[in-house]
Amino acid sequence: MFDDHSIRSTLSTLKRFFRDTIIYGIAAVLPRAINVILVKLHTDTLVSERYAESTIYFVYAAYFNALLTYGMETAFFRFFTKEKEKGKVISTAFLSLLMTTLLFMFVTFMFSESLAQYLGFSSALPLKILILVTTFDTLVVIPYAFLRVTNRPIKFAFFKVLNVVIFALFNLFFLLYVPNALTHENYLPAFIREHFNEHPLVLYIFVANFLASLVTFILLLPIVFKFNVTFDKKILKRMLVYGIPIMVSSLAYVTNENLDKLLLSNYLGKEQMGIYAACYKLGVFMSLYIMAFKMGAEPFFFNQAKEKNAKQTYARILNWFIVFGALFMIIVVGFIDQFAQLLLGKSTYFQALGIVPIILLANLFLGIYYNLSVWFKVTDKTRYGMYFSILGALITIGLNVLYIPIIGYMASAWATLVTYLFIAMLSYFYGKKYYNIPYPLKKIGITFILAISGSYLSFVHFRGNYMVSIAIILAFLGITFWTQKNEIKQIWKT
Repeated sequence: MFDDHSIRSTLSTLKRFFRDTIIYGIAAVLPRAINVILVKLHTDTLVSERYAESTIYFVYAAYFNALLTYGMETAFFRFFTKEKEKGKVISTAFLSLLMTTLLFMFVTFMFSESLAQYLGFSSALPLKILILVTTFDTLVVIPYAFLRVTNRPIKFAFFKVLNVVIFALFNLFFLLYVPNALTHENYLPAFIREHFNEHPLVLYIFVANFLASLVTFILLLPIVFKFNVTFDKKILKRMLVYGIPIMVSSLAYVTNENLDKLLLSNYLGKEQMGIYAACYKLGVFMSLYIMAFKMGAEPFFFNQAKEKNAKQTYARILNWFIVFGALFMIIVVGFIDQFAQLLLGKSTYFQALGIVPIILLANLFLGIYYNLSVWFKVTDKTRYGMYFSILGALITIGLNVLYIPIIGYMASAWATLVTYLFIAMLSYFYGKKYYNIPYPLKKIGITFILAISGSYLSFVHFRGNYMVSIAIILAFLGITFWTQKNEIKQIWKT
């Protein structure tokens, strides 16, 4: 049992956590929200086969980023909060990433022609752009992490938003303005007018990505040079031991998130994969919520670990994370056709909307896994995260290979849900053994029953009946308030 002082302290910490998470959440959500809007631009200007090519590009970008950062961001958080010489940590981490990334860029450029063919690109140019983008994105990982761990959310938000604004503006320029200018003979620089039509339209999405990454890298670079340039092999070795399992986990996560799209392309063709990928992005509402949470939670969890009531704080955070995540799920499912019309535009893509409730629930379980992962991060047992993620990736691969030929892209959606549910359960049971956190399972169970039943009713029996959808949302809020009323009152008073 916890005394009154401990409870008040925990609730006060919880309140501060939510406030900080909202600030970092804006930095995470606003750029992704702009990207969501760009989905409609891409689906309007690209046929589904070309949209599939764009999807494949960003799938490989995710793999390269996970490989090149090799868990250094999370390791940086851990060691920056532990070590007295902070400058050594940031300098060592950045120089390590700099050396390995430049080596990667040099080698992949040398073999770009054969790599492009192997990876399925139409030419080496998209791969070269991808390599440059990945290089710059990797080199800003530590500057971004430094802004987060030193609690500079406004500066962090500025650079995140600037990056996506540049990306969005160049998307508008290349996909709308230039084709229109060529048609109506409006002004364009001569080299664009002469060479624009030599490449498929989808290539210019990649060019916009490169330009945004380059500008962000130039602006963030001064952060690293605030510190003396030192390279500590002992710190690096400890960071690698901590971070390499995180890298394997990240690669497995990318597999869970993206391999389905590559397999769908092989089994069903690029058109069906493009339709699936577009509808998959409606699950971005949950992804945005998880990203907002993760931005604030990761540095907070490490800073909080030394506190006496840390476990109680972690338990309450998971409870409220699930409440808000469940609410997002019910809202999106209840108004799914409106969101699809707004974000996808073309009715061609609507045939895969059946995957959206499944993906939303899957992403909620992924968010729960991120919460539960605190036990192996603060106890330096990151190898368990690696084990869980590898098992999850194997489940993803197996279920997709077995069932895509039978039930098509629905197999990929169900595989995602099964995988994230499985790794969340594994992490929970192992966490009880090594770092037992008193999670409020009864409250969590009630929340899940309400969310799943409400979403099922909205999507299967009352789809398009928005009065019923609103009634289900209000019922969820009312019952949740009743079950959580004591804690709500305590939080309000602190």
